[in-house]
Amino acid sequence: MSDLAYLTIAEAARLIRVRRLSPVEFTHALLARIAATNPTCHAYIAVTEDLAIAQARAAEAEIMRGQWRGPMHGIPYAAKDIFDIAGMATTCHSKLRIDHRATADASAIVKLREAGAVLLGKLALHEFATGGPTLELPWPAARNPWNLELHPGGSSSGSAVAVAIGTAPGALGTDTGGSVRNPATCCGVIGMKPTYGTVSRAGVFPLAFSLDHVGPLTRTVEDNALMLQALAGHDPTDPASAQRPPADFTGEINAGVKGLRIGVIAHFYSEDMIAVWEQGAAIAAAAEVLRQLGAEVKPIRLSSLQRYTECGRTIHLAEAFAVHERDLQERPQDYAGITRRKLLPGAFIPAIDYIKAQQLRTALCSEFATAMRDLDAVITLSSLDMPCRIDDAEAIARTYERQCRMPFNVTGTPAIAVPTGFTAAGLPTAMQIAGRAFAEPMVYRVAQAYCEAAGWCDRHPPVKAAERSLVW
Repeated sequence: MSDLAYLTIAEAARLIRVRRLSPVEFTHALLARIAATNPTCHAYIAVTEDLAIAQARAAEAEIMRGQWRGPMHGIPYAAKDIFDIAGMATTCHSKLRIDHRATADASAIVKLREAGAVLLGKLALHEFATGGPTLELPWPAARNPWNLELHPGGSSSGSAVAVAIGTAPGALGTDTGGSVRNPATCCGVIGMKPTYGTVSRAGVFPLAFSLDHVGPLTRTVEDNALMLQALAGHDPTDPASAQRPPADFTGEINAGVKGLRIGVIAHFYSEDMIAVWEQGAAIAAAAEVLRQLGAEVKPIRLSSLQRYTECGRTIHLAEAFAVHERDLQERPQDYAGITRRKLLPGAFIPAIDYIKAQQLRTALCSEFATAMRDLDAVITLSSLDMPCRIDDAEAIARTYERQCRMPFNVTGTPAIAVPTGFTAAGLPTAMQIAGRAFAEPMVYRVAQAYCEAAGWCDRHPPVKAAERSLVW
């Protein structure tokens, strides 16, 4: 079971295609891994065992007939419980939606089903993708697999945990202010926020319409690109869906970085806010790896991190309150306190402030596009701090403010979180690699070169099924 648990999508796809690995066997192994780890890590809210086995058998039968659909055919995955799956509740990890039942699949789920992927279950998240870990939730909060007493990041917490502990080779998450990249950072996996509109959000419960993105979490860069390839494409049911064919995300992934121009946005974490030394040292070492691989790496300057963050926060709060206004008025007691406290400030944002934030956003998008004219990619930190205790609400709130992820939600451009090493305490560090709009192939190319050279993706958490379940 352990060997199959950490099989990558790319490896499994090659074995499945030549009939050396059974999708049914692979699925059973991961279901067993879920049963062993979920009592301690709490990545899954619901396990779709019967559906998964049926889909695996169907995939295996097709492949045996020579009808291989592509790299995701027969590959198990899991989805953050914010994606609609017909007949199942889309709970958003909230009491308010326990009785909800979806009537159709989200477009991303449809895409993966059409690719032949196998759904293992639905994953834990912060309530409505904005709350945080709390005992007020109807299911336990996901735990950081590197240290079960620590926060795994959010809001796509279960997605990162499931991938990190080998209960799914890939998972779906959503990212409004960093909610794919934050848990990827905390759990030592790869998390991509693609360009706004690359992946349809139809059938995904919204948080902030103009900032929401769907993105994959995986253990390797190649796997991430393969999963995004299956997800990308125009969807007329999502008004923000990009009307352009998806790029080839893997065609140049192994081309290396020799001769590429990479900017370092160091002032975000060395001047605008000050990162803890472990994160700062790790990104400095990562920049040196890219130089040694032949890239030209130089510092660049944008507007301050605070300017980007305040712009994004204003938009986020106003749009999130618009989504939740009625329920906050009629059922406020059914929200966890941490979620109410995050949503209610949106009621006090004047329309003029929202409009000014959108105008500032246009200027910041232009600034970033201008900076990228002479660059192939940029790097900066993801988190400025290390993961804190999961029962320390004040520390969690503080770490959410100390991050460099919101700028790329404001610009809507692709950004991927990749591991950059481990602290003396055994916790993963990470950086972001970002690029121009729809330049995911270049972002993946830089990420692949770095991760192959650094080797951090080969390390896995020391999770054992016998570890005690913690409470606070």
